[in-house]
Amino acid sequence: MDSGFYKIYHQHEFDSREHLENYFSDQQKTVFGEDALMFPIESLRNIFTLGHIKADVLIELSSGSMVHLLYAACDFFKHIIVLKVSDGCIMELKRWLDSRTGAFHWGHATKLHADIEGSIDQLHDKEEQVRTAAQHVMKCDFEKENMTDPIVLPPADCIITAALLDVIFKDRDDYIRYLRKILRLLKPGGHLILIGCLDMTYYKVGKDTFHAFKYNEVFARKTLVGEGFIIENCKIHKRTAVSDLTDYKALILIVAHKEI
Repeated sequence: MDSGFYKIYHQHEFDSREHLENYFSDQQKTVFGEDALMFPIESLRNIFTLGHIKADVLIELSSGSMVHLLYAACDFFKHIIVLKVSDGCIMELKRWLDSRTGAFHWGHATKLHADIEGSIDQLHDKEEQVRTAAQHVMKCDFEKENMTDPIVLPPADCIITAALLDVIFKDRDDYIRYLRKILRLLKPGGHLILIGCLDMTYYKVGKDTFHAFKYNEVFARKTLVGEGFIIENCKIHKRTAVSDLTDYKALILIVAHKEI
């Protein structure tokens, strides 16, 4: 397939609901459960329960309209700010946060988190806890000096960014340049949790094929170290999904902080 015809996540029409159905639903035909749901839910829970990443403000900046990345975080942060580059993704996320009719069903992901946490009898409470914590959902624009202009955000104690840098930039220079913009939102000594797809060149949403920036573990590590970050933990999860919807080889999760 000629990559010259690939669409770009934030520049072309992107069906946020179909994206969720393709990669995050509980339908039997969806084969990404272990990769897209279990790996980040379990990893984030383990990270936060260690206790050294716990403060006031968390910024979550990811592709699509994912909710499950917030399950563990809402136990450890008073305020969660969610940034999206797409109006459609904001609408889809707010539909769930506001408990509107027709919102995407995240109950299966909530159950996965509850199973790990050992709180299976508190499924409804967990979803309400996420809704209470994630009251700030807003659009961001990487082309602006201040991505949330005219709003100036409080410095974050922790940033989670998942699969966003992978899909909105075309080359290494762009990746590094816009990563720096994300890092400006982080307070000195704060933590970055970076989740990405290794060696991915495309992903599909419905009939559309979208561009992905291909990189490996060495590039991800060197880039963060080059920005003055100390890597505390790096996990690689080899792909288990069998599907032609996307061609990533593995998932990476890095926890890092910048020296004060």
